Amino acid sequence: MSTVIAFIVIFGALVFFHELGHFVFAKRAGILCREFAIGFGPKVFSHKKGETVYTIRLLPIGGFVRMAGEDPEMIEIKPGYRIGLLFDKEEMVKKIIINNKEKFPDARIVEVETADIERDLFIKGYAEDAPEQLQTFRISPVANIVEDGTETQIAPIDRQFGSKTLGQRTMAIFAGPMMNFILAFVVFIIIAFLQGVPSNDPKLGELTPDGVARDAGLKQGDIVQSIGGAEISSWQDVVEIIRKSPNKPLEFEVKRGGKDANITVTPKEQEVDGKKIGIIGVYSPVEKSPLQAVKFGFDQTYFWTKEIFVMLGKLVTGQFSINMLSGPVGIYVSTDTVAKSGIYYLMRWAAILSINLGIMNLLPIPALDGGRLMFFAVEALRGKPIDRQKEGMVHFIGFALLMLLMLVVTWNDIQRFFLK
Repeated sequence: MSTVIAFIVIFGALVFFHELGHFVFAKRAGILCREFAIGFGPKVFSHKKGETVYTIRLLPIGGFVRMAGEDPEMIEIKPGYRIGLLFDKEEMVKKIIINNKEKFPDARIVEVETADIERDLFIKGYAEDAPEQLQTFRISPVANIVEDGTETQIAPIDRQFGSKTLGQRTMAIFAGPMMNFILAFVVFIIIAFLQGVPSNDPKLGELTPDGVARDAGLKQGDIVQSIGGAEISSWQDVVEIIRKSPNKPLEFEVKRGGKDANITVTPKEQEVDGKKIGIIGVYSPVEKSPLQAVKFGFDQTYFWTKEIFVMLGKLVTGQFSINMLSGPVGIYVSTDTVAKSGIYYLMRWAAILSINLGIMNLLPIPALDGGRLMFFAVEALRGKPIDRQKEGMVHFIGFALLMLLMLVVTWNDIQRFFLK
């Protein structure tokens, strides 16, 4: 159960912050965001606040922000339609009732002559209470269309995704992967604040309760000046000498509280990868400082970004088999393994997954953020956007292929971990 909770929290957080990036920059650009969803499939939870419906859906394999203009917008109000109109205090239309008008006794019934709910925001028609007079009714830019009891806010053209500048659209899409990198960076900083940043100073870190160092009299914070007569200048020097001396007494000269002390320690023998090495039960020293934590966050984010790109390169060149890829099942199993090592390892794993999600979404594959950014790049070169229907077809095919890949990877994971 703890693994299930850890998996849901980690995966949910990665998706949430990814979609939050899209959401925040879309709102900054003035785009109407109809829905902020975590997961796909049927709704499990739904809450509307302001213009946006916040939902949690059944299948926790992703999420989305539904922006106005990305899908076909609203129904078309054609001449001859009989609709109901409700008005606000400024006598602007606040609700357009398409059917079931009997449920709105206060609505004014109008036979439509012409209507525009995207650009000029008006309805012209003949009202039942004045059938011989053609009237023009102004529509509020935040009016709702009511159909089958469901209210949907209209999206004037200036609130739609496609009406925004290339830069605004690009940022709204790029912000998702960007947030994954920022999340990883922040998580690494938090780890560094809580756990400390590894230091190369020749100072003893925490001692294990059952280690020979503690039994011999060494203490955390001792500064090692020499070992067996060899001068020590870094933690790496300490590690190398100890590893090379299993079962050999070593005289440590340390400075403790401004005073020198000589302590003899005999490293315990341990076999690692077929080699016998010495250990004394001392962790490396750590340093806790804001600057070091920020540097650690940057270094770790850069390191794992580079490592993931190296693995992608091996996949492209055939050095890395598709059978070695992991999907949600593989991630769950790995999360179970990592969770047993402690909270810091779990946090580090979450940060690595976040970087991985950011990079995967930036790949120029249709249906992913990178695929959409690729179309924006083509638009910038052409000076005009690609036909929306053609782009939509490319994204649809890309999404279908991604789902097929997901099924293959998931089946491979099931075989690897559960059908051995």
